[in-house]
Amino acid sequence: MEGDYIVKAIAADGQIRAFAATTKHTIEYARKLHNTSPVATAALGRLLTAAAMMGSMMKAESDLLTLQIQCDGLIGGLLVTADASANVKGYVFNPDVMLPPNENGKLAVGTALGQGVLRVMKDMGLKEPYVGTTNLVSGEIAEDLTYYFATSEQVPSSVALGVLMNRENTVRQAGGFIIQLLPFAKEEVINRLEEKISNITSITELLDSGLTPEEILQEILGEFGLEQTETVPTKFWCGCERKRVERALISTGKQELNQMIAEGKTIEVNCQFCNKVYSFTIPQLEELIKQSDTVSKSVDTV
Repeated sequence: MEGDYIVKAIAADGQIRAFAATTKHTIEYARKLHNTSPVATAALGRLLTAAAMMGSMMKAESDLLTLQIQCDGLIGGLLVTADASANVKGYVFNPDVMLPPNENGKLAVGTALGQGVLRVMKDMGLKEPYVGTTNLVSGEIAEDLTYYFATSEQVPSSVALGVLMNRENTVRQAGGFIIQLLPFAKEEVINRLEEKISNITSITELLDSGLTPEEILQEILGEFGLEQTETVPTKFWCGCERKRVERALISTGKQELNQMIAEGKTIEVNCQFCNKVYSFTIPQLEELIKQSDTVSKSVDTV
């Protein structure tokens, strides 16, 4: 995943803010991890790329972003999370989905998703997380996020996301950009920006021609006085660990743990994000019950 990064920038005296990313290694890592089909790789790759850029927009180190797609298409749905450092993880519900190319000869991501909803959740340490929900407008993900930004956050945005596959189904290119107009943007800036973006072919074509995220932003926003403000590395990263799994098992309650023990065999808990497997033997489960008793007693004495 080394080499993937996001460029942040502003333009037109702060009337425009922009993010551009190259995520080829991150998406290839996710493809190998989940053994995804080409169309599932494209869908997951687009959502991971978007989450990385949107995660990098958050302020506090502990802030957490979740993008969830619930849909009736063969892919079943997707779930991706990102933190403020642009660490991402995610999975598709049906990684094996296979579909013929769409009418443009591209991977049929929209067909794989079908109809459904996009949910954006931001946990920023407040009492309740922010949740914005919109219907999928195309299932192509970039258009769906463009619609989300306009309707839920009232921020006019242009979102481009893409994953280009090699013939052997490895990831050849992946990346995207998010360009947003701030409330005080002038009409002439808006009109000229719309014209520039309408002339862009596709993000994967730009990346495959050798352009970097910096050069892509320069291509689109150079005439607006582009100012790059930060470069952020991005990667696939899962923070699961055995202690967290133990706490999750304890939280299921003694009755559930005793039922697992009664079955008389080692249980395995699988992390859906990174596919890591945690095994618990009967003695280890019995030890978790003891820990559960200790926690209960300490709560009772408070």
